[in-house]
Amino acid sequence: MLESFEKVPVKIYKNVTEGSHAVAAQIAQLIREKQAQNLPCILGMATGATPVLLYKELVRMHKEEGLSFKNVITINLDEYYPIAQSAYQSYWSFMHRHLFNLVDIDPKNIHIPNGEWPKEGVKESCTFYEQTIEKVGGIDLQILGIGKNGHIGFNEPGSSFHSKTRVIHLDQQTRIANTYEFLDLNKVPKLAITVGISSIMKAKKIVLLAWGNKASIVAKAVEGEVTEQVPASVLQNHDDCTFVIDELAATELTRYKSPWLTGTIDWTPSMIKKAVIELALKLNKTILSLTANDYTENSLADLLVLKDSVYDINLQVFYMLRDSITGWPGGKPNAIIPAHPERSNPHPKTVLIFSPHPDDDIISMGGTFMRLQEQGHDVHVGYQTSGNIAVTDEFVTRFLDFAVGFEDLFGIDNHKSQQILQEARAFLAEKKSDHLDTAEIRAIKGLIRRCEAKATCRYVGLKEENHHFLDLPFYETGAIEKKPMSEVDIKITMDLLTKLKPQQVYCAGDLADPHGTHKVCLEIVFESLRRLKATGADWVKDCWVWLYKGAWQEWDISEIEMAVPMSPDQVLKKRFGIFIHQSQKDSVPFQGSDSREFWQRAEIRNAHTADLFARLGLTKYAAIEAFVRWHY
Repeated sequence: MLESFEKVPVKIYKNVTEGSHAVAAQIAQLIREKQAQNLPCILGMATGATPVLLYKELVRMHKEEGLSFKNVITINLDEYYPIAQSAYQSYWSFMHRHLFNLVDIDPKNIHIPNGEWPKEGVKESCTFYEQTIEKVGGIDLQILGIGKNGHIGFNEPGSSFHSKTRVIHLDQQTRIANTYEFLDLNKVPKLAITVGISSIMKAKKIVLLAWGNKASIVAKAVEGEVTEQVPASVLQNHDDCTFVIDELAATELTRYKSPWLTGTIDWTPSMIKKAVIELALKLNKTILSLTANDYTENSLADLLVLKDSVYDINLQVFYMLRDSITGWPGGKPNAIIPAHPERSNPHPKTVLIFSPHPDDDIISMGGTFMRLQEQGHDVHVGYQTSGNIAVTDEFVTRFLDFAVGFEDLFGIDNHKSQQILQEARAFLAEKKSDHLDTAEIRAIKGLIRRCEAKATCRYVGLKEENHHFLDLPFYETGAIEKKPMSEVDIKITMDLLTKLKPQQVYCAGDLADPHGTHKVCLEIVFESLRRLKATGADWVKDCWVWLYKGAWQEWDISEIEMAVPMSPDQVLKKRFGIFIHQSQKDSVPFQGSDSREFWQRAEIRNAHTADLFARLGLTKYAAIEAFVRWHY
């Protein structure tokens, strides 16, 4: 049954780490097999965030397991054009930074399209690159990523399946998605050199990697029609291609979204809920109006034997949705509500909201944040990172100008602040896109975001001592690429948890954050709570953890366990709270492929969730914030 939906073999791993390690092991095996035969191993290499952990594992295997790359010849897929090889954002730099400089590969065996090829000779250079691939004997194993528009390499939608290595105009969506590398969309090259689709298809074996927020395009490439509008769909025609994805990237596949269509399943309450909700939305009916014919005509006849009547099934799911809606996210005091998402006691609770960046609290759960405070709970916010790289340079000089003017206004000696302003202006005037900010400028950017976060807490009504700036070290690289979580990060987090002993913890469960900070922050919280639980601390047993989504996506309605509604006035109040973060308004350095401002995303997403509940027959609210409980 599965094969009738998935037209390419798909291997699903729990997370990006497990998937990357599995592919690294496959590459290592191929390299060693070729070494045993005294043959070169020709690897087609990809760049971007997707293969970073793959390359990290290959480096580890080289250093710890003796994996040699002396017989490896690499052919890279693409490069921006024009771009200097030495530029931090060039794929030449990327490959050397993540792999080539860390293993024993012969530099003569490295082949990457050159972003410095002369414009007048670039066509001939592309032809020569094609000839190089043929000269080495073709690619044994090609590693691919996939863009959100379905591109492979930089073969954008509309690329011919017969295309070869060439210069291509980058799709605007691709440029927006890659803005995080350049900080400014205007600095993202409009052109790139890419190996063509026909060249990719000549590889003996292909492995495509996809993680996190690529679920929608993975489903189109795997289950949809072969079309040049989804370039990755052509891989359905390859004799030996496998998609390696994590669970998040698999969520739009039929086996995850509608598993009852792919074979016999265990009808758990959560699976019944998922099936009935999907059926109602598909037919544009309320849950209580679904009929037996609706079930039988949509491959859900098995459900009809579970209850005495269709209405019993409908009621079961309706009640599950109804009972998830609450205006009391901290639990309703002096009330016995068996199906309520949260406990009534204790009340008030000590609540700790973990915010990966200094604005995720108000953007992602601002309505719930304010409601918890208004209902008398002892609410704290733990800002996990400084967020300093997400502040534009203009804000630095703007606030330094203010500091100089403030001191001048009140007769304070401003010699030092004037010096800092002049040095900052001089540095920023010469700053290139691949330059890291000075420690002083990073500190100023961090201070800007800290002040915005403090102002938000005052706006909500928190006590001054209830905001905690953790400044987790993994984030403080000054660059887009972050370090893995460390023991220091875990200790800082455990110390705050131990100090507060909260009954409720909220944290960002959004793994689709395009620069990975949310994922690391979540792993740090999870590891900290696991360790604290292992110590046997009594308070940990009574600590419930609720996950919210960040600015990038929302929980599927069938997953939601607590839905907190907002009135129109509360929506506006949340909007004004988001506006406090002026450094993140109008122009956001790291917004991924979504050009909307954060307040717009939040309002549209929360309104959409409320609309889904209403379409299913529940009360119509202006907006709803959604949460899923994590058990540990």
